[in-house]
Amino acid sequence: MVKRIVAGFCLLLALAGAVAAAESGAAPYDRDLQRLAEILGALHYLRAICGGNEGQQWRNEMQALIDAEAPSGERRDRMVASFNRGYRGFQQTYRTCTPAAGVAIRRYLEEGARIVRDVTARYAN
Repeated sequence: MVKRIVAGFCLLLALAGAVAAAESGAAPYDRDLQRLAEILGALHYLRAICGGNEGQQWRNEMQALIDAEAPSGERRDRMVASFNRGYRGFQQTYRTCTPAAGVAIRRYLEEGARIVRDVTARYAN
């Protein structure tokens, strides 16, 4: 499941870069990308405490999204804030991996995959 999300995420990055180059200002899918950023932040924290052994994978995915979509300015700031909100929200709640943390991971992986699919289907040509 994680590999499918990463593969889909790479496709989304290619799409985001192409659309961002063609547009200035807010993209029609900004809200989805902010939610995806929040999910990436949550996964970065939760997968680490649950023994995901992925190191900086989720943070690196977030950096790639920022680089492709919003290299500077207000859009970048909003995406970073969303990532940090996702990370800190779970950091305040979980100190160790629990069954509830495992459920949250699965749900976020599913939601992240859905966002990637939906944005790619709607905006990729």
